[in-house]
Amino acid sequence: MLDIGWENYKLTHTELMENEFKNFCKNEDWWLIDFALYCLLKKQYHQDAWNKWPDEYKYREPKALDELSRNHIDEIEKIKWQQFIFNRQWLALKRYCNHLGIKVLGDLPFYISYDSADVWANPDIFELDSSLNMINVCGVPPDYFNEDGQRWGMPIYDWDKLKQNNYNWWVKRIQKNLIWYDVLRLDHFRAFAAYWSIPAEESTARNGKWVKGPGDDLFKVLSLNFPDMPFVAEDLGEIDEPVHTLANKYHLPGMKVLQFAFGEDVADSPHINHHHSQNSFAYTGTHDNNTILGWYRHDADKTSIKNLKKYTGIKKINENNIGNIMIRQAFSSVSDTVIIPLQDWLGLDEKARMNTPATEADNWTWQLTSDQMIAIPYKHMRKFATLFGRA
Repeated sequence: MLDIGWENYKLTHTELMENEFKNFCKNEDWWLIDFALYCLLKKQYHQDAWNKWPDEYKYREPKALDELSRNHIDEIEKIKWQQFIFNRQWLALKRYCNHLGIKVLGDLPFYISYDSADVWANPDIFELDSSLNMINVCGVPPDYFNEDGQRWGMPIYDWDKLKQNNYNWWVKRIQKNLIWYDVLRLDHFRAFAAYWSIPAEESTARNGKWVKGPGDDLFKVLSLNFPDMPFVAEDLGEIDEPVHTLANKYHLPGMKVLQFAFGEDVADSPHINHHHSQNSFAYTGTHDNNTILGWYRHDADKTSIKNLKKYTGIKKINENNIGNIMIRQAFSSVSDTVIIPLQDWLGLDEKARMNTPATEADNWTWQLTSDQMIAIPYKHMRKFATLFGRA
């Protein structure tokens, strides 16, 4: 469809559309040119990673890139046009949502894939050696769930180099995201305070170490550029006091996930309702959790179900009412914002799970069907929103 659209554009576009496209290319040239060249070279070298390309492209020799640009003008314009069309359509959708009073919550991954236009175009802001190979990679240390930890394998930032440029790359990245979204969730927020650095040659995360992150130094810059600080801190996992201190200093809402609330530490859990704060987002589960029904069937142990019964005063909890019970808990939270996955509103089981962390198969494939769209319980949503003052 994009191929057809590009050919139609070249044959029939209006002057207004052409000017709009030219303005987009001009305004976005700080990333768009490198992205287009990266896509072209990926195709030319059969999707090989950029560090496998011939040296003149791997090391971005200006003469080679200039010649490449001159010899592939149409292909490069097409890649830029595709980005222009996506941007144009997305912003139209966002305007429509905003007109209806709907805000769009985006998600900003902390790390960048090694084989990406970002790393290829900006190797100096990552921990790479003289051959542009990764020195250290990211992940998280061993814990109760993963005895080897998690080795994610993306490159670590060179924060000293980023600081020299006043964190310009991060500022531009966030500025771009805040054009697309109203609020931005900062994934793996704890890495701003300290991150787990693993030698690249290690096959697991066991032999990594904690390294101090940019912390307050970066957020001073962000607060100057984004005075409203429209961010949500993804503060899940093993969180220490410096992480809380950083989030609280800039009044960033954290996340409360009810699936984590009813274990042996129910009385003291930060995820249980009586420990929620107004400046937070409450979830039945996030995209990394099972659905509520799937959680009840497979993940919740006897202690969790026992504590849930005690906490709610409901003696009979089963597959038919677990979703409604957990959604009611979320709505009754004092958290300013409550997020309920559609899978939970629809009472779907583990087959509708969005993502299972530390696995690669069958993630991010769930899609809402037209029949499910019709089955969304709008009246029930409205009733809860009204009852709990969230209308």
